[in-house]
Amino acid sequence: MRHGPRHVLRRARGAGPRLPRTRAGRRRLTQAVMAVCVLALLPATWLRLAADGRLRTTADVPRTEVAVVFGAGLWDGEPSPYLAHRLDAAVELYRAGRIEVVLVTGDNSREDYDEPDAMRAYLTRHGVPDARIVSDYAGFDTWDSCVRARKIFGVDRAVLISQGFHIRRAVALCRAAGVSSYGVGVDERHDATWYYGGVREILAAGKAAADAAFHPDPRFLGPEEPGVERALAGVRAPEAAG
Repeated sequence: MRHGPRHVLRRARGAGPRLPRTRAGRRRLTQAVMAVCVLALLPATWLRLAADGRLRTTADVPRTEVAVVFGAGLWDGEPSPYLAHRLDAAVELYRAGRIEVVLVTGDNSREDYDEPDAMRAYLTRHGVPDARIVSDYAGFDTWDSCVRARKIFGVDRAVLISQGFHIRRAVALCRAAGVSSYGVGVDERHDATWYYGGVREILAAGKAAADAAFHPDPRFLGPEEPGVERALAGVRAPEAAG
């Protein structure tokens, strides 16, 4: 049997999902859609509330001994522009006397990819003494970096440095990990990378909420390291002698 175009069109129309025909059914569908939207927005709302009042600029952030700079990728072994801007903010804070030690945390999961050492080299080229820099080679994501800052390096208070679209998540997760912090969000030109980062943060909010709720172990924890304590001791010794 041959089917004409109208018959095929009717079959195609009937093959898709049908909307409820009754008013009560449509009301239930609307309520369900609204509930899904609310649930989807809850993690992002939590991030905003958790970081409320904790965001500052390099000019007004309270003096804090330790700054944490999160990795943001390398280009041919050098910090990407976004990462360089984060490091520039750390240099500015160090020169202004608002921080004493910089904890650089990033990915060194492969021998040919070493964010922390590239970050250290950048900071020393811009005037931060090598003895004031501590490297975390297992900062594979924001949660891992925050947990390791607290459990491995003994940091319980810090200035966090990242881009504006990421800084709220960093502050919220470090707070959940036991690090009281202020966040400095670096300004960026609103290019494709910036918009990508903003969209990525919406998707990452759900994982962040789960990390804060369930406190999973980092991908690699390892033993405690005295790097931050040793660096701060080097700062305090001349002050005590003076």
